[in-house]
Amino acid sequence: MIIVMKFGGTAVDSPDKVRHVAQLIKSHKAGNDVVCVVSAVRGMTDGLLSIADSVRRGDRTSIEDFVKKSLKTHTDIVNGAISDKKLREDALASMKKTIGELEDVLGGIVLLGEVTPKSLDYLMSFGERLSTPIVAYALADMGVDSEYLTGKEAGIVTDSNFGEARPLMDTTKLRVSHRLGPVTKRGAVPVITGFIGADQHGNTTTIGRGGSDYTATIVAASIGASEVWLWSDVDGLMTADPKIVKGAQVLKEVSFAEAMEMALFGAKYMHPRALEPVMDTKIPIRIRNTFNVKHPGTVITQNPSRDSQKIVKSVSAIRHTALIDVSGGGMVGAPGTAAKIFDTLAKNRVNIMMISQSPSESSISMVVRKSDLDKATTTLELNLLGKVIKQVNVSDDVAVIAVVGSGMRGIKGVAAKVFGAVAKRKINVIMIAQGSSELNLAFVVNDSDCEGAVNALHDEFGLGKTRVRK
Repeated sequence: MIIVMKFGGTAVDSPDKVRHVAQLIKSHKAGNDVVCVVSAVRGMTDGLLSIADSVRRGDRTSIEDFVKKSLKTHTDIVNGAISDKKLREDALASMKKTIGELEDVLGGIVLLGEVTPKSLDYLMSFGERLSTPIVAYALADMGVDSEYLTGKEAGIVTDSNFGEARPLMDTTKLRVSHRLGPVTKRGAVPVITGFIGADQHGNTTTIGRGGSDYTATIVAASIGASEVWLWSDVDGLMTADPKIVKGAQVLKEVSFAEAMEMALFGAKYMHPRALEPVMDTKIPIRIRNTFNVKHPGTVITQNPSRDSQKIVKSVSAIRHTALIDVSGGGMVGAPGTAAKIFDTLAKNRVNIMMISQSPSESSISMVVRKSDLDKATTTLELNLLGKVIKQVNVSDDVAVIAVVGSGMRGIKGVAAKVFGAVAKRKINVIMIAQGSSELNLAFVVNDSDCEGAVNALHDEFGLGKTRVRK
């Protein structure tokens, strides 16, 4: 059995946790080939993003403080996680070399006075490049042969869309299998940086925040893995956010399609694109808790068993978003109106999360992230107001509620139950959207009504009764 294991940042942010991760890998190594993918230490990626802003401002003091803090954090982890003196010295030397390179990169960018997407990707790669070798040395400290590799060295090839690069899967499959085959064949564990690849010119690229999940499934598809285990700090995918619903339960099994919808609608424990590489190969994914290893977690599979199939599997919420409604009589019957609106926003890098259009064609409603609201409204007013559209109305604090479940397909009365449950709580629905797949039904409410709506739907569909057999 070939298992690809991914460990998140919370699993490697202390010496004890790193040793726990190494022990986990060692315990599953018996009788299996294991490939490990590691995220940056918790807080490191956010720190690198923050320091990029300091670089733009030329704030050398913040840069020096960040480098010192990063050095201390990773030095403390190495000293506590690795007991063998020689291995510890080698790990410290490797870590200090990478920190030195980080200092050089930051110094160079400060001199240039700008942070390009290309240089930002290079900068963002240092989190994983610092954490991953520590896990490899911790494994060696426990007598497990291992080999540290960056995503680039492992053979992950992407396009040059820095910040959100996409893997070139045909090339990647060939290179990754060729590179990792000899390592696993000799019984060693490849320990790979998550989040990082390289374009065809060898430039470092990143595949989006939370991209370590994506790295794990890319590797799994490339080597024909039996399963992917995404270790995090939760027991699995849940029927709702437990911070909103006290009775939220862990889902035993979901389909790829359901998991995709849940990830897109705010499930924080899986990268939305992570499912793409394994869907065709039908490699199952398990989401498990690093700190509760006895819990079986959630299995994401092509064909869930009959006893796990329900009309609705989960109720998700994306909070603190904004709704933009554009309208005008000139939009009616005018071909290309929607294309002009979406193209204008896309050129200004505004991502539209959800769309609804009235049959009269006189208005289009769009949900965007709150952080994009000012940019979106300014763009529309400067480029289209008074031409294509006559009016722009904004609701600046709304929430998107999504009811997800493959059992909704072809079932009559689901929408009635959804909106009936919400109406009983006297919650006003601002906008509705449902795809033809019938996998989800999404609607928008004021953010102040979000928790009430989620709890109402969770109760309506009896999701609190779903329990995992241990």
